[in-house]
Amino acid sequence: MYKTFETERLILKPTDLEDAEFILALLNTPKWLQFIGDRNIHDVEDAIHYINSRVLYQYERLGYGNYTVIRKEDGVKIGSCGLYDREGLEGIDIGFAFFPEYEGKGYGFEAASRMLKAAIEDFSLKKIKAITNLENYASQKLLEKIGLVKVDNIKMHNDELFLFELSV
Repeated sequence: MYKTFETERLILKPTDLEDAEFILALLNTPKWLQFIGDRNIHDVEDAIHYINSRVLYQYERLGYGNYTVIRKEDGVKIGSCGLYDREGLEGIDIGFAFFPEYEGKGYGFEAASRMLKAAIEDFSLKKIKAITNLENYASQKLLEKIGLVKVDNIKMHNDELFLFELSV
């Protein structure tokens, strides 16, 4: 129904209800909680509700959203990457998160680069935004590596954030 994307090492498939246990685990990693925030996902039922109300709802509205990142070599779900219509932010935001054991291996760059290409070529987006916590240096570095530029400091939900943008 919705498009799946591939890179040399990864598959980016639309997140669905089969990913509930994965979402439960990812949204409770220390870095997710520190840099993105607690989404109050404490069991599989919470994860199912989150996927239905946030992920699938956006797919129905826009045709894109959160993608589960799967490593081709073994089929392991290693993180997520997607294009988000965030409350409080005008425009579409690219975001990503990976389990700690898969960080620093180029997966984030590979997934985010492919998602950016999809944003431009498949979804015809003319401007991509991103937000990061001021202390999330790894995400800031990755955003700059894929071509986004830091343009402002903003406040969202009482958090000070950096705003990045790329216009095409």
